Amino acid sequence: MKKFVSGVLAAAIVAGSLGAMTPAAKADGGRVAAGVAGGLIGGALLGAAIANSRPAYAAPPPPAYYAPEPVYVEPACQIQRERFWDGYGWRIRNVRVCE
Repeated sequence: MKKFVSGVLAAAIVAGSLGAMTPAAKADGGRVAAGVAGGLIGGALLGAAIANSRPAYAAPPPPAYYAPEPVYVEPACQIQRERFWDGYGWRIRNVRVCE
């Protein structure tokens, strides 16, 4: 409620200050000053209404069941040296051997 009252008060102050500027704005017959004042007052009222509105929260999702992840047990592995023929000669490489 305090925000709404302060918004209305601010709109009244702005409208009063526009009244002091009317001689400069009456070059178009006074329609410009009325449009500016109406826009400022309408904007202040709309802004106060938005500021005082309650936030809309969505309901949390219902609890769900998740199956536990399967536990992967890596088999016992060893690194062994292997001798192989590559077409040019004998070479040695490391090979992972799992049981």
